[in-house]
Amino acid sequence: MTEPIRLACPDVGDAELAAVAEVLASGQLTTGPRVEAFERAVAAAVGTVDAVAVSSGTAALHLALLALGVSEGDEVVVPAYTFPATGNAVALCGARPVLVDVDPGTFLLRPELVAEAMTPRTRAVIPVHLFGRPVDWEALQTAVTQEVVLLEDAAGALGARYRGTPCGALGIAGCLSFHPRKIVTTGEGGAVTTDDPAAAAAVRRLRRHGFADDGELPQPGFNYRLADVLCALGIPQLERLEQLLSARERVAGWYEERLGHIVATPCAGEGDRHGWQAYVVSVDRRDVAIAALRAAGIEAQIGTYALHSLAAYRDQGPFPGAEAAFQRGLALPFAASLTEGEVDRVCATLVRHIAT
Repeated sequence: MTEPIRLACPDVGDAELAAVAEVLASGQLTTGPRVEAFERAVAAAVGTVDAVAVSSGTAALHLALLALGVSEGDEVVVPAYTFPATGNAVALCGARPVLVDVDPGTFLLRPELVAEAMTPRTRAVIPVHLFGRPVDWEALQTAVTQEVVLLEDAAGALGARYRGTPCGALGIAGCLSFHPRKIVTTGEGGAVTTDDPAAAAAVRRLRRHGFADDGELPQPGFNYRLADVLCALGIPQLERLEQLLSARERVAGWYEERLGHIVATPCAGEGDRHGWQAYVVSVDRRDVAIAALRAAGIEAQIGTYALHSLAAYRDQGPFPGAEAAFQRGLALPFAASLTEGEVDRVCATLVRHIAT
């Protein structure tokens, strides 16, 4: 029987096992020294003054918005093509997510449409470096007024760079995810990166039920903490972030060699570095392609969602770019450990589907 090829595979080994075992032996599994060490490592990787570890990328978005004062009556611009967490976090603050269309070729927010979506109620814009490709930050900055803050959804962009600046350090704050499909994983987890001490302090307070350092509770918060044992899992991976990203770049190169002349393949903008969280191509008859790959023992998935196709966001639209991206986006198996032979098998199966 042919071995299955997984969609994603976390890069964990002896160093991670030893780090987790050390925490288990200590008996201090929740908030402790590994959290602070992990936060320092994340801040160093992104190039920000601070990083605050939280329980998920969604929690990072939610707390960052609250820390920036987003609340009921506000509007926040989000891409119409993204994982629902981007819009959900806005709604959880009582604000209104305003969907804006994307370029179906890059999957990214269109800055000129962001400018058109601005209203007196617009408090923030959340550009998403989707699948690890940096957005055109300069164009986006030009599109918004000074009063509107830019909050990065960099969930899949750890290691990515926009013209030399790491994603997560471009806006007032960045939100990362450490889900197992990300380049660095803690199982589940996230972080808010920022140079703003007030924002970092607010996120730290809100992740711990709202308690301030003096023990007072100025406002209710959440239990969005990330445990020591999970941070221990991520620290060794952050130490070899460059190695992991280089391995993913190599796998992306194999895919490009085999598919670049056949289907629309991903790339970064000129002068940028892709974060390669996922490898998403655009193909016709995407659902048929997924079925063909799965029948051959190859895991495949949609890219992500057109939000206006979901019941919670159907009051907005149409968004032809998001619709095209959703209908054609195909996530292929992608991991640092993927072999060239496995890439050959994936590509051969996909090409056979396209030829029929």
